[in-house]
Amino acid sequence: MTNPRSEYERRLAGWRRRLDELDRRHLLLSNVRIALAVAGAVLLWQAFVRASIPAWWPVADWLLFGGIAVHHARVLNGRDRARRAAALYERGIDRLNDRWPGRGRGGADFGEGHPYARDLDLFGRASLFELLNTARTEAGEATLADWLRGPAPADEVRARQAAVAELRPRVDFREDVAVLAAESPVGRTGPLAAWALSPPVGFPAPLAPACLASAIVTVALAALAYERVVERVWPMLWILVATTAAALWRKQVHHVLHSIETPERDLGLLAELLARIEREPFDAPRLVAVREALAVRGVAASRSIARLRAIVSWGDATHNLLFGPIAYVLLIRQQLAIAIDRWHRDHGPAIAGWLRAVGDAEALSAFATYAFEHPGDPFPAIVEAPPHFDARGLAHPLLPTLVAVRNDVRLGGDARAIVVSGSNMSGKSTLLRAVGVNVVLAMSGAPVRAEALGLSPLVLGATLRIDDSLEAGHSRFYSEILRLRGIVDAARGPVPLLFLLDEILHGTNSHDRRIGAEGVVRALLRLGAIGLVTTHDLALTELAEQLDGVLNVHFADHVEDGRMVFDYRMRPGVVEHSNALALMRAIGLEV
Repeated sequence: MTNPRSEYERRLAGWRRRLDELDRRHLLLSNVRIALAVAGAVLLWQAFVRASIPAWWPVADWLLFGGIAVHHARVLNGRDRARRAAALYERGIDRLNDRWPGRGRGGADFGEGHPYARDLDLFGRASLFELLNTARTEAGEATLADWLRGPAPADEVRARQAAVAELRPRVDFREDVAVLAAESPVGRTGPLAAWALSPPVGFPAPLAPACLASAIVTVALAALAYERVVERVWPMLWILVATTAAALWRKQVHHVLHSIETPERDLGLLAELLARIEREPFDAPRLVAVREALAVRGVAASRSIARLRAIVSWGDATHNLLFGPIAYVLLIRQQLAIAIDRWHRDHGPAIAGWLRAVGDAEALSAFATYAFEHPGDPFPAIVEAPPHFDARGLAHPLLPTLVAVRNDVRLGGDARAIVVSGSNMSGKSTLLRAVGVNVVLAMSGAPVRAEALGLSPLVLGATLRIDDSLEAGHSRFYSEILRLRGIVDAARGPVPLLFLLDEILHGTNSHDRRIGAEGVVRALLRLGAIGLVTTHDLALTELAEQLDGVLNVHFADHVEDGRMVFDYRMRPGVVEHSNALALMRAIGLEV
């Protein structure tokens, strides 16, 4: 099995050498261009002012200058791609060294309004999204976020797992996808999608051949006038009539040519990326479906885009001072607008599918990158069975590998709910988050941070971070019971619920908390849910005596040389002591 660190370091060193070479070429070509420009000016003076050299000398100089300028542009483009590739592996090494938090895009906006994204650190700085996100287009980021925001059906999860397993060793393909998608800081696909959804103008069918015929007549009359077969007034009159008639469609032509400007650039961003996906051989059905989505009536998306970009480039040429007048009399802009509108009509509906395919490819590549970098993380077994979650050696994927402590967690059957007691800072909330984040990974098709995990399809409900709301006029307790109501409602859905309740109802007195917590847990178990509840209040541990299928576990601490030590190991039973006073004294509070 390839070692990810050595592979990344090897590739990074290669790209840095390539970058140094391209920097040297850039400097050389820049100096050559300056020398040729100066020489061209001198040759022009000698040829046309002093008439001391043949006229073709300066022409040859400027032709050579143009050829070198084209080559120089390719060198600069190659240098930019080498920088992006080097940055890709630098960030990969940062992830392997656990230096990734805050260095990528956290996608905080994706978590707005989500019922448990904040509880589980799915989005934002140092989040699961930031850890996984290697996508560089808006479509890719949105797809990855959607997969993390909600569980997929079991068949889709298995299909994604097979696709991720196939992509995991294909470092070259994942590198190409990441580098090509990063033509801009984040490839814009929003304007492109909006343009695709907008209706085409729908020019009348006879207009295109009429414009072409008009251009042919204009050229023929001009040629005849040049040969003095007809009077020169005839081509001028014809041009006046033709351009006047074409002006009837001026607004529509302007709309089409103006509206394509931004989408065409965005299509250009994706063209090479699409071509790279199209030529990659795939076996996994999910990946085959991605590639097949990039064809319309047997024509590859990249070829269709190339045709559109060629049309638009002619439109750009009509702004040239020399070509513009010719384009005006030959109705070139009208013909281009009709061709673009026809492309919009034929391929516009397919663009949404192309963007979905790109988003799927980037999201699957992101999972495959995570799988490559964590070869010990297995794919979970998704089993259609009564609600259960059975993890061996479960750890939190956002914690450094050498720091995370693994625990076994089994829910289902005789242990439908676990009450977790323990001292402060002992690891209760981290356990709940570890369970929740691994469920998110499992139900999105990614590997999980565990030695082994089997689970049934599950949805999540969590109350790990509850705040009061001054704007809404809600206390913390009221905010929590609103969240609990939503969790109970979710438990009534078709997919079983796994609940993660941290310090349930601790905003009220001990008596009400015990009764309320028992009622909530009883209602959730009656609805077929499974889950964990943490508490500092040992009265809540009595739930195990009052409800069938409820077990007690705890985390503990001990003192070594006057210092509090935590091992973060989950143990059966109820915690036997509290460390609150010891912690207060440790920071200097006299209690």
